[in-house]
Amino acid sequence: MLGQKNNSLDFKNNDEKEVEKFVGIENYCTASIKGIGGVYKYNFKDFIVKEITSTGQVLDIKEDYPTPPFSDNSKNRYTTFNLIKINRSTFEAIKEVSKVLKIHSDSINYAGLKDKRSISVQQVSIGGDHVDQLTQLKIKDLFVRNIHPSKKPVKLGSHYGNDFVITIRNIEKIINLEDVIKSIIDKIVENGVPNYFGLQRFGSLRPNSHLIGFHLLNQDYESAYEEFVTKTYSTESPKAKKARNKLKLDHDYEKALEYFPKSLNYELDMIHFLKDHPGNYKGAINTLPTRLKMLLISSFQSYLFNKLVSLRLKKDIPLLKPVKGDAICILEEENGNMTQVKYTYGGPHDKNLEEAIKLKRGVIVAPLVGINANLDEFPLMKTLFDEIIQQEGIDISIFNSELFEKFKLKGSYRPIYMKPAGLKILELSEDEFHSGKMKLTIEFSLVRGSYATLILRELMK
Repeated sequence: MLGQKNNSLDFKNNDEKEVEKFVGIENYCTASIKGIGGVYKYNFKDFIVKEITSTGQVLDIKEDYPTPPFSDNSKNRYTTFNLIKINRSTFEAIKEVSKVLKIHSDSINYAGLKDKRSISVQQVSIGGDHVDQLTQLKIKDLFVRNIHPSKKPVKLGSHYGNDFVITIRNIEKIINLEDVIKSIIDKIVENGVPNYFGLQRFGSLRPNSHLIGFHLLNQDYESAYEEFVTKTYSTESPKAKKARNKLKLDHDYEKALEYFPKSLNYELDMIHFLKDHPGNYKGAINTLPTRLKMLLISSFQSYLFNKLVSLRLKKDIPLLKPVKGDAICILEEENGNMTQVKYTYGGPHDKNLEEAIKLKRGVIVAPLVGINANLDEFPLMKTLFDEIIQQEGIDISIFNSELFEKFKLKGSYRPIYMKPAGLKILELSEDEFHSGKMKLTIEFSLVRGSYATLILRELMK
């Protein structure tokens, strides 16, 4: 249950499947076919992410055009650029850039978060003229390309999606390996996969962002601090666990500033605050960037969505075929974006809705429950939601939290399945890092908000 408090969480085998289940990811769409195993993200070069802009342009990692001058006469108000990061999270990268430019990190805008252990490229913008500063910028494992003045900023969620080139390594050699891979890919292309929020949404090493968000919504700032700083997870490094346990026992914030790993910069910010303001846990939490606090709270929404999709599949309710009480969202004809037009299946429009889904102009959706959410618009999912609320011991009043309003996390909805575009095998060959094993490189694109790791889990299991 979400409200339970533990000083530590130990997964039995530290297996990714265990961690996925902890955040509500429980089912496969290709369960009838055995996976190929292997590992992904063996090194950061094995995971390449290229943002696709709202116009459909796939950003190139090496793309760099001459920089035009910033001009007030052209009504330029922002400096936009491509940010290439290597083995850095988007939050880390933004914090580094803001520190060097001596500006607040909240003034830097981006369309979406990219995987940390990867090579990625995404568009970023900053208010004002920063052309010269960005041209001279030198930060380890961060590169700035294609700097140009712009009238408008990059906005969260303004991109179309992402293109991925991913290598899975350490695959056992079997006689029909290529046939197995192709059969899984064919099923994914035909049926899609559950559109879960992936592990990155919650933290791969410490999958607890939804728990922190839950405590924040309950205004239990001490529990939020403990979950963020002192609770240990068996999946994180021994050094981090040792530091968290020591602070948990002695509460010596001054000494903790010396031995806490420097990579845990958000924890260090909170520890430093509590050193000067003992017991002020709300103040400690408020040292976190606004966007991170918003992400923590929306992770709670994401967890509930995952549980909804998993419960639907456990009850053998199909993902692709609508049943009575399903909410069907109509998609835009040009780019497939969701509209505000929704219908409930089980009425006079059923044949039209079935045809819309068949033509990829409609999709079954489930709610992302926030303030003012009207679950009556999702009759089937409402019954599943009520069941989950009981299982998790959640007080329904939590959805009236002022934080939902503050961070504009109102009731929304999300497709319950997703289909990758252009999924194809680029290479299947001997793995140079694992003797006697194979490697598989694939490429595909996903619309924004969908997770590449969900395609990989279907292949690997």
